[in-house]
Amino acid sequence: MEDLVEIGRSFVQAMRERRGISNVDEMYAENAQSIEAVVPPVRQFRITKGRDAIKAKREDWLVTHEIHELDADGPYVHPPNRFGVRYRAEVTQKSTGKHITLREIAIYSVEDDKIILEEFFMLPK
Repeated sequence: MEDLVEIGRSFVQAMRERRGISNVDEMYAENAQSIEAVVPPVRQFRITKGRDAIKAKREDWLVTHEIHELDADGPYVHPPNRFGVRYRAEVTQKSTGKHITLREIAIYSVEDDKIILEEFFMLPK
């Protein structure tokens, strides 16, 4: 369990420091998957497969949003191989100028000390 806690803490710290893109290479397995709660407006699919595709997804999101505030709370561990993070972000959609407060929870599954799966859960309106 100590390894899981350390992986979770390192991940959350990277997110707090806005190193969410650079930590993908370090913390994600090559064949990792990311599953969104719904199809995001700027994409045509919910599931992103592969470390490079996950990194590209994050880069695309940063191109379309300005982050004013980002809070990552956790990790909330679920041994032997999962941890959760609660997110809250204040962002502006660059295309519309609309200010949005985002709240979601993500569950991360770990295998061989790398994140193999991330699943996002949204707060309904």
